[in-house]
Amino acid sequence: MSQAAEVLAAIEGGDAGKLEMLLKENPRLASTRNSSGVSCIMQALYRGRAEMIPLLVEAVPELDVFEATATGCTQRVLELLQGEPALANRWSADGFTPLHFACFFGQEEIARLLIERGADVSGVAHNPMKVMPLHSAAATRNLAIVRLLLEYGAPPNAPQQHGWTALHAAAQNGDKPMVELLMEHGAERTLRNDDGITAADLARKFSHGEIVALLT
Repeated sequence: MSQAAEVLAAIEGGDAGKLEMLLKENPRLASTRNSSGVSCIMQALYRGRAEMIPLLVEAVPELDVFEATATGCTQRVLELLQGEPALANRWSADGFTPLHFACFFGQEEIARLLIERGADVSGVAHNPMKVMPLHSAAATRNLAIVRLLLEYGAPPNAPQQHGWTALHAAAQNGDKPMVELLMEHGAERTLRNDDGITAADLARKFSHGEIVALLT
């Protein structure tokens, strides 16, 4: 197995000790990407390997806009956007924009920065998930970012994969403040996903009584 493959395997398996050893031998391995072009930092983030992020960030010479956004490096994002404004709407190898990552990883300051620099709040992921930034923020229960997106015109009723809306996610999570916020901005409570399920059905299934009352 090559060292690059070992790095990827260490991240996949959650072996921080192995990763640290490999990076000490050759820091450039932190810039390894998988066959789809996704960086080590992003793979570690996707898998919740928080202990690996500092090791990788320290070894990578310059974070790209996706890595900088997802890890909360606001100054680096600003520098990149100043040099190349179009990066605000660049697509990652796996089909997301920086704003998707800011929303999913809870980077509110960077989300605002990206939007103010022209990021599309309605961008649909170029992959089967078909998520917009609003779906990403709703899924991770980030009320502040959901509010930000709605204030900048994110469509509250847009469906993602299988017809799920942000309201479906908020109802399933039992997130009453988010349900209220979405409805204030025009979220339709009667919308059904591809299986014919409404947000109220999900709230009822997970015993979120207050939300059932709001939605029925």
